[in-house]
Amino acid sequence: MSNRKSISAAASRISAYVRHTPVLRVSLGTGSPVALKLELLQHAGSFKPRGAFNRLLSADRPAGGVIAASGGNHGAAVAYAARSLGISAEIFVPSATPAAKVARIASYGAHVVQGGETYAEALVASRRRQAETGALEVHAYDHADVLAGQGTVGREFEQDAPDLTHILVAAGGGGLIGGVAAWYAGSAEIIGVEPEGCPALHDALRAGKPVDAPVGGLASDSLGARQVGALMFPIAQRFVSQAVLVTDEAILAAQRLLWDQFRLVVEPGGATAAAALLSGRFVPPDGARVGVVVCGANTDPAKISG
Repeated sequence: MSNRKSISAAASRISAYVRHTPVLRVSLGTGSPVALKLELLQHAGSFKPRGAFNRLLSADRPAGGVIAASGGNHGAAVAYAARSLGISAEIFVPSATPAAKVARIASYGAHVVQGGETYAEALVASRRRQAETGALEVHAYDHADVLAGQGTVGREFEQDAPDLTHILVAAGGGGLIGGVAAWYAGSAEIIGVEPEGCPALHDALRAGKPVDAPVGGLASDSLGARQVGALMFPIAQRFVSQAVLVTDEAILAAQRLLWDQFRLVVEPGGATAAAALLSGRFVPPDGARVGVVVCGANTDPAKISG
């Protein structure tokens, strides 16, 4: 299980390659000020390079390069990390991955293979290819090194905002929320937020194990995992206090508010955690000091500001 020791080791390992992203204290009209962890300012436009770099820097890198399946952001992160380290990369994405994300992956020099309807189908295709090439797989969320890398988001958030009592984190496959929850380890309440169309963590916690969940809606390209990861699930059972669901309309409203008030271009998955607070799906108790991870920016700005 990922823990503070493995996350601290990851922070030391990747510090030369990732940004320490800022925290912005703002009023969202919901009561007390909210601390926004601006992980959308990370290299490649999301938190994902943290896990990608930690995986690559922790492994022997084969001549076959690296391979990954992704809804978009993970692929961009792996491509960016591979280019930074002088490694070839092949990225498999589903057909629904937005063109902006496909273009970003390709801009880092990776070979992009697009096909299949879901991330799960892209993963199957990538593993067939990996068996042929011997490339190093960089899983989007279900690997200890990836979890530890993503946990450095929590480590930084605690350093910069040590007063927080409740942290809202979007969940897809669970790499980010699993890493953040492993870092806080109960010292703050971790609240998972998912779109109603992608309830993998919500359904897993209710069932007591990872189960197949539907994948659909506005944020499915980044949060549309069929199941949460097996490695993060015990962490979530222990340290995630609740998983709430938000509508696509609430996500879009959060995107527009973050743009209108702070000029932050946030993709749907990146705005999902804030949507829980803004829509009232999560109501902080009296005296709570709330933080929100704003985790991704890879979208067409015209869809928000237009």
